[in-house]
Formats: sequence, structure tokens, C-alpha cells
Amino acid sequence: MLLSAATGYFGFDQRPSAHLNIPVQPLVGRASVVDGDTIEIRGERIRINGIDAPESAQTCTDGSGMNYRCGAVAAAALAEYLEQSSPTRCEFVDRDRYGRFVGNCRRADGKNVAEWLARNGHALDWPRYSNGTYASHQSAAKKERIGVWSGSFQAPWDWRAEQRGETADSATVLVPEEPATTTPSYGLVSSSCRIKGNIAADGDRIYHMPDQKFYTKTKIATSKGERWFCSEAQARQAGWRPARQ
Repeated sequence: MLLSAATGYFGFDQRPSAHLNIPVQPLVGRASVVDGDTIEIRGERIRINGIDAPESAQTCTDGSGMNYRCGAVAAAALAEYLEQSSPTRCEFVDRDRYGRFVGNCRRADGKNVAEWLARNGHALDWPRYSNGTYASHQSAAKKERIGVWSGSFQAPWDWRAEQRGETADSATVLVPEEPATTTPSYGLVSSSCRIKGNIAADGDRIYHMPDQKFYTKTKIATSKGERWFCSEAQARQAGWRPARQ
């Protein structure tokens, strides 16, 4: 379930505030998604530790040069991922300077939520707080050009700094690395991103699921703006509709 993000661009510093009370028990329950790295369980907002996702209002550029709401895509993908195995359990790490619970979160099946977000290109490893825990997962997503790595984008922490009128740490636009070998014309795909986003001759954007009739025959040409998706929510957010069969 998605919630409306009520926090502004000022509330995302994970620096701890030592005077706040530290809860003993982890939070467990059905998670509602506030944005790509913030969830809510039983009325408590939880900032997922060690990663940073694009903000709700942030846009990125996809592989075909088109702008899209990457923050909204990340939030929708996270909501779908958590709904697949509920409840979510978050172990307390600290409280940030704004009093929010910062935690390491896992689904009911034990899968690490932050790891999944970084591995699927929906969030960046945040070395300021992660000590590089998710750097290898981010590198894999970057190599496969999935999620935000399918095009170019600004690191969320830099984007927030600009919104506040501050000088960003690195006003750098991040882009995926050039592949070492020639990329097939039908595009790149990872084991978790198998939805085919095809563009018909009339410009209609249609996505095909692996179990649908024309999935095997459908080829993806990234040079034409076609792309792979990791979830139906991501495809819909990007403007694709489901195939009828």
C-alpha cells in the first residue's frame, strides 16, 4: 500500500540524535510505503537504513532520453515487493535527527529490503551510513542497467541539496557504465526484470508478462526506447499498458 509522502526535502538526514529514547523491540506488521526508502508500520515511520531512493517529486531520464518520475516508480516497486511477503520486520538501528525510526528491514521470507532496492536500481547505496554494505548490489544493477541505471539521474542527496538551495556534494549526473562488449539489440535483462516494454508501430506502449501469448516473440530494442521492467507497477508508472493477451 502506498501512502502520500508528507515529509519535505529537509527531513532526510540520517544523522542520529542521541537524546531520543531508543525502542527495544523491532517493528513488525503490514508496511505502507511513504516513498522509495520510507515505510510505515503501525503508525511509526521507518527510514530504511543504508540506502537512498529518488524523492517522490524527482525525475530521471530513461535509456531513450525521456524523463520519468523515478521516485514514484521506486515507491510503487517497493510497495509491490513488500506485499509479496508480509509482514515486514524492521530492526532498530537509531533515530535520525528528526526523530524517525531508522531500521534494517526484511520481508516475512527473510529477504533484505534495502539490498533488493539497491540490486534492482531503485535506490543507491548510501556510503555515509551504510559503510558500503550495498555497494556490490548497486554495482550489479549499474552493470545491468536496470532501474535508475537504465538512463541518467542525480543522486538523491544532491537533488535534495539543490531543492534547498544548497551546493550539492557533487552536482554529478550519474549514468551507467558503457558495457565492455557489444550489447545485443534486444536489450539487457536481469533475472528479476523480465517484463518486456514494447512500443508498437502506432506508438502504443505495451508491456508483456512472461506467461503471455506474445512474450517470446516480442523483442526489445532499447535504441527505439523499448525497455525491460522489474514490476508491473514500474511499467505502468512509466506509461506502458498491459498486453491484452
